[in-house]
Amino acid sequence: MTPEYAVDGQFSIKSDVFNFGILLLEIVCGIKTNLCHKYQTLNLVGYAWTLWKEHNALQLIDSSIKDSSVIPEVLRCIHVSLLCVQQYPEDRPTMTSVIQMLGGCEMDVVVPKEPGFFPRQILKERNQGTNLKQMTSNDELTVTSLSGR
Repeated sequence: MTPEYAVDGQFSIKSDVFNFGILLLEIVCGIKTNLCHKYQTLNLVGYAWTLWKEHNALQLIDSSIKDSSVIPEVLRCIHVSLLCVQQYPEDRPTMTSVIQMLGGCEMDVVVPKEPGFFPRQILKERNQGTNLKQMTSNDELTVTSLSGR
């Protein structure tokens, strides 16, 4: 589901581009977005974004296709998929551009911006080396009991 639909209930002309980006990531990774349990609290897009930023995008490639893949082409697919799932529709490419990029046309392929629905807090904790299981909270809970007269 695109961010603009989830937040505002509206489709944009780039909604299909977002969904295509998700599909492309699922194909490269060999898993469905909602079956991404092994990545803990990051969804597939968040996991892909994190690996991309760490220059470890090769870890995304499904092991069943890795040996027979042309690595630069798979990296191009990952790059294009991240362009497609950017937060704002105006940042996403058109489907015509997507097809040209995937077809290997020499054109300027821009650096993707942060994708939609990326859990920012988790990225901060990961970068700080914080273990999510060791986190505690100092928030206090106040309970008010209401009773009739």
